[in-house]
Amino acid sequence: MEPVYLTRLASQHNDWLAVRQATIAQNVANSDTPGYAARDIESFSVVFSDTRLAMTATHGAHMGSAAEIPDPAEVKKADTWQVSHSGNSVSLEQELMKAGEVARDHALTTSVVKSFHRMYLASLKG
Repeated sequence: MEPVYLTRLASQHNDWLAVRQATIAQNVANSDTPGYAARDIESFSVVFSDTRLAMTATHGAHMGSAAEIPDPAEVKKADTWQVSHSGNSVSLEQELMKAGEVARDHALTTSVVKSFHRMYLASLKG
């Protein structure tokens, strides 16, 4: 099996969070635009579960398969709480909740990377 690279996974998660934050900011910026439909991106857990990890045959009896990595930055129409008379479907409360989720997820990812960095340094010091 291909090794799991924690720093690469954390970097991809932070990239996904940046795209989601930009999408949320775009929704907030267009909250008064008539006919604007709120957008969101596919959740990282869905993108990650759809990713197939490549298996490597290290022995003649092992089986291998190819990997396909989907693009996580696919923007879709968001589920919204309300639609105004002008056709705008942005709910500022919902967008602020999403922004809070992004901030919390970013802090968690950063904490995990920081913990593993300390572990790497401790193992190098002997």
